[in-house]
Amino acid sequence: MGVMPVRRLLISMSLPIMLSMLIQALYNVVDSIFVAQISENALTAVSMAFPIQNLMISVGVGTGVGVNALLSRSLGEKDYDRVNQTAVNGVFLAVVSALVFTVVGVLTARPFFAVQTDVQEIIDCGANYLTICSALCFGIFIAIMFERLLQSTGRTFYTMITQGAGAIINIIMDPVLIFGLGPFPRMEVAGAAAATVLGQIAGAVLTVIFNARFNPEIQMKWKGFRPDGATIGRIYAVGVPSIILSSIGSVMVFGLNQILIAFSTTATAVLGIYFKVQSFAFMPIFGLNNGMVPIVSYNLGARKKKRLMDTVKFAIVLAMGFMLACLVVMQVCTVPILQMFNASQEMLEIGVPALRIISLSFIFAGFAVVGSSTFQALGNGVLSMLVSIIRQLVVLLPAAWLLSLSGRVELVWWAFPIAEIASLAMCVVFLLITYRKVVRPL
Repeated sequence: MGVMPVRRLLISMSLPIMLSMLIQALYNVVDSIFVAQISENALTAVSMAFPIQNLMISVGVGTGVGVNALLSRSLGEKDYDRVNQTAVNGVFLAVVSALVFTVVGVLTARPFFAVQTDVQEIIDCGANYLTICSALCFGIFIAIMFERLLQSTGRTFYTMITQGAGAIINIIMDPVLIFGLGPFPRMEVAGAAAATVLGQIAGAVLTVIFNARFNPEIQMKWKGFRPDGATIGRIYAVGVPSIILSSIGSVMVFGLNQILIAFSTTATAVLGIYFKVQSFAFMPIFGLNNGMVPIVSYNLGARKKKRLMDTVKFAIVLAMGFMLACLVVMQVCTVPILQMFNASQEMLEIGVPALRIISLSFIFAGFAVVGSSTFQALGNGVLSMLVSIIRQLVVLLPAAWLLSLSGRVELVWWAFPIAEIASLAMCVVFLLITYRKVVRPL
């Protein structure tokens, strides 16, 4: 963390995570491709479940970000007592979060869909899907937390294995359980949910094993464990803004679904397809950020200003270059992308302009995403939260609603580029402020 050349360090730490997240993106897309073969309503139901699934991931990842930042900084300061205290409290928080989502998700799955639509097929499919994902969500919470423990010590290769294994199991079991291949019954949408949680549980088991065998810097001692309020407070000082930052996406998607379903359920399905496909662009950038955060946090603790700045600059260059390539692909391959989801003529008419317009936001997104993660790594996650709130709730949703008043669904999609431009401007201002207050004095 403190001596390897920055570019090689960032690539070596980020590349395994980026590859594993690309695999994650692949199985998210494959999931929907198989579900689309059942019916368009089934695809719409899975798309409408996204806000709750995203909320689970937001809480898991946000808590993990807080743990990762505190662990990396403590490692840089050679404070190994705090390292171990942070790890055990982080795992405790993951378990508690899983229990909460299990209870709340199972109880509210059907009402969640009923308030969004009166199409009975969508309600039934969505409730079945979400109930299974909630009841067995412990897999994803445990996997995320133990992956962050590996990342904080630079062992990102193992996270690639765990996420890859979970994704491969999901991809294999999707058609088996959805369509009832071999001895398995035909479960349709419920089969997609079952395949998802099976992959998550498999990944969780591997993360626990890898931490026990290959992560000696972190020694978790559970005998006599009591939750430590001070440590949990430090974790959530960084983690809560990250949780809110990611959770806002759930509110935004829920709101967009309500705006689009007024035009047609097909428009809602198109939005779901976009969020599946765009993960190929954003997941690798999130992987880059996961590699960047511990490097920046470590060098902040070690007071190595130049290494910190070089890491951030190189991450921005990589992110913007990758997003530009994704923009080109989205513009050129729009029709084939939609046809993978068994698109009807109506879906093509709505989806082609939608994907082409929304993807214009990729030009600005690379910088903004890295900027937000930089705030978190420097212990100022509140700025990331502000950027996300303003981008999604103050700019994107109101813009989408105002554009929908025209009665033309194709105008609604322009809310995405508008919001991303606002996000870019805020990130530039906040980065300058953070530099002056935190980095320059090092």
